Amino acid sequence: MRVGLVGTGLLGNAVGTRLLDSGFELTVYNRTTAKTKELGARGARIAATPKETAEHSDLILTIVKDAAAVRDVSFGRNGITAGKHAGLCVADMSTIGPFESRRISARFARHGIKKLDVPVMGGPNVAVSGDLVVMCSGDETTFKESNTVLDAIGRAVFYLGPRGAAHSVKLAMNLQITLLALALSEGMVLVEKSGVQPEEFLKVLNSTYFKTGMSQNKAYKMIRGKYEPTFTLGNLKKDI
Repeated sequence: MRVGLVGTGLLGNAVGTRLLDSGFELTVYNRTTAKTKELGARGARIAATPKETAEHSDLILTIVKDAAAVRDVSFGRNGITAGKHAGLCVADMSTIGPFESRRISARFARHGIKKLDVPVMGGPNVAVSGDLVVMCSGDETTFKESNTVLDAIGRAVFYLGPRGAAHSVKLAMNLQITLLALALSEGMVLVEKSGVQPEEFLKVLNSTYFKTGMSQNKAYKMIRGKYEPTFTLGNLKKDI
């Protein structure tokens, strides 16, 4: 299966690396061409437009900021639909609202293009090793046809039902992340202002039922002030 990738930001670049390492023929496009250089050096074809990406792909993964960006790369001038051909499928990995997803899916259908929702959990660090959690919704037959690609990037792949369902679950998951991070940071500030080292708070927390992956890992980066981005606050605010 020839794979296209539209959007090579933090996550897109990591997904593209994983696909190339898994042996897929990959064509990539990004509005800022410089962000495709790493994948190009690894052997990906660099496309000048989403249309060109579609012409060289059987399945296109779109990984862009929001619904407006999805519509732009899909239906805009030299967009994906301009390069449509028999059997083309688009799998949208962007985090957007379920209602927008359904509208975009219906618009693709009018162009004779199949569409799946495939938002993921996990950042670039797990994408490169194929350990994302993939949530998928849309036509079940199309989902099964795309499994070779989804299995390559995900350690767990969930089919959740009709179009829009996966994006609902993704937004619910990002809500969990937000509230966990908020509670954790507030707890560490509270104890520190009370004269207790945050590490002691984490020892207690992580010995209880209430421990999480965030309290066992990212919390220590918070204490050390290490904030290498795997996701942006701007995008998280958009999701919430």
